[in-house]
Amino acid sequence: MAHAVDLGALPEWDLRDLYTGIDAPEFRADLPRAEADCRAFTADYAGRIAALAEGPDASEKLGAVVKAYEAIEDLLGRLMSFAGLVYSGDTTDETRAKFYGDTRERLTTASGDLLFFGLELNRVDDAVMDRAMADGPLAHYRPWIDDLRKEKPFQLDDRIEKLFLEKSVTANAAWDRLFNETIAALRFPIGGEKLTLEPTLNKLQDPDGAVRREAAAAISETLRGNLRVFTLITNTLAKDKEISDRWRGFKDVADARHLSNRVEPEVVAAMVEAVQAAYPRLSHRYYRLKAKWFGVEALPYWDRNAPLPKVEQRTIPWTEARDTVLDAYGAFSPEMAGIAKKFFDYGWIDAPTRPGKAPGAFAHPTVPSAHPYVLVNYQGKPRDVMTLAHELGHGVHQVLAAGNGALMAPTPLTLAETASVFGEMLTFRRLLAATTDKTQRRAMLAAKVEDMINTVVRQIAFYSFERKVHLARAEGELTAERINELWMSVQAESLGPAITLDKGYEPFWAYIPHFIHSPFYVYAYAFGDCLVNSLYGVYAEAEDGFVERYFALLKAGGSKPYGELLKPFGLDATDPAFWQIGLGMIEGMIVELEGMEAGS
Repeated sequence: MAHAVDLGALPEWDLRDLYTGIDAPEFRADLPRAEADCRAFTADYAGRIAALAEGPDASEKLGAVVKAYEAIEDLLGRLMSFAGLVYSGDTTDETRAKFYGDTRERLTTASGDLLFFGLELNRVDDAVMDRAMADGPLAHYRPWIDDLRKEKPFQLDDRIEKLFLEKSVTANAAWDRLFNETIAALRFPIGGEKLTLEPTLNKLQDPDGAVRREAAAAISETLRGNLRVFTLITNTLAKDKEISDRWRGFKDVADARHLSNRVEPEVVAAMVEAVQAAYPRLSHRYYRLKAKWFGVEALPYWDRNAPLPKVEQRTIPWTEARDTVLDAYGAFSPEMAGIAKKFFDYGWIDAPTRPGKAPGAFAHPTVPSAHPYVLVNYQGKPRDVMTLAHELGHGVHQVLAAGNGALMAPTPLTLAETASVFGEMLTFRRLLAATTDKTQRRAMLAAKVEDMINTVVRQIAFYSFERKVHLARAEGELTAERINELWMSVQAESLGPAITLDKGYEPFWAYIPHFIHSPFYVYAYAFGDCLVNSLYGVYAEAEDGFVERYFALLKAGGSKPYGELLKPFGLDATDPAFWQIGLGMIEGMIVELEGMEAGS
């Protein structure tokens, strides 16, 4: 294992809790078993669901069917999670790529045999289903069935649904994979080296302005040289989504995402409007202040996330990052720290940067019968510590929600970022409280403001960009230049006049994976940040029982709607004023920074 010396030994994950390897006999046995289980489920129950729901002992009989379905979903999830994690470790390795592709292809076909179940459940009369779910074994699955029924207006004929599913292997899934492998294969020339994307992006936080400028130029030139591929991927996936949305009857380009998030479109619209209205008093205001610190009227775009001048930059060893996060979690709840510690103790984290490794960071829940895994690309920057705190928050959430089972453990995006952003906030507040040096304190506060701007302002700008791309694509294919124009328009609006955006910044949209893998996902970050700011305000009031209520929220997973889970905290996201609470916390930090400047 090749690790940077100054970071200490960085852990690589141990996937043996899923399978011992791609040639493991257990994997080779489970894959055909999953396929057989799917076929058997179809043979046993296809065409019978309505009769079971209306017959005697409906709760017991249909409850047993849902339980059998859940067990198959857990097995399918285990197989696909393993293949995905193996592939994430090196997306440029042909053996791993083939293993991932073959597994996905076979499991997609197998899943086609299960499609009838949800479709038939949704054809049962609501009154009949309500009676069956009133008590007994089926009552346990009511949250999942109620969620499923929200999909009813957008369901298609069984054969069309199966065609959509099977064609996904050669449609959106194939384009996703092309994006992953193209990004992983890119090399960016900096300082005589050819770096992969993650170390190159890391250079944008280098203390040396010349290094930051060189990194930005390398990103711009390399992405520009590959824009034909990225433009084709973007056009194809946007059209693929438009076809699906049109067939299903979705009216707005983001409606399918809102439905999957179980959030009302008007709630998202209110949040977006609130954030956009706050651009001048958040991002525009902060970047004016940062430009002043750098002694310029406006910062070049490559200095947007630059460390503050005259502030000592140090590399944070892995062990210190681990202890920092665990201490912050432990001060809030020893139980939460105990869960997070398992990720370090049992090989659930993959931390080093490697050629071919998936960029960015994620926490993969895998399945309730196993445990989550975390991927980060750790390079010792303060932001890397915050990323670790963020992903471990996801991991803790996923562990706590696993008790709901494979069908109800997954959390809609409305709450999926809650534990992650809350974990970041706990870590930041603990570090800030321990910092007495005025210069370091200002640097920490500035870094947190920048992170929050990146999470709220930047992600809403991303959402606006996606909307523009998908709406424009409906009128015809987009050129790279047109996508560049749309990108620059939302960036200029969101960042403000204190950030100079020259032509080099035009192709930076091309490396953002969320646009490809999860259209319109990005607003979930802003939703989560504003929500956590409000939650943290409740916590700061030191009300008794907050930790217990917070754990209850996490343990609920996807078994309760977000509105119901927020009620114990006195929060209501449907109230437009709700978003001002979170935005006000960011503004308050900027005011504090301005006060430090005035007093210096």
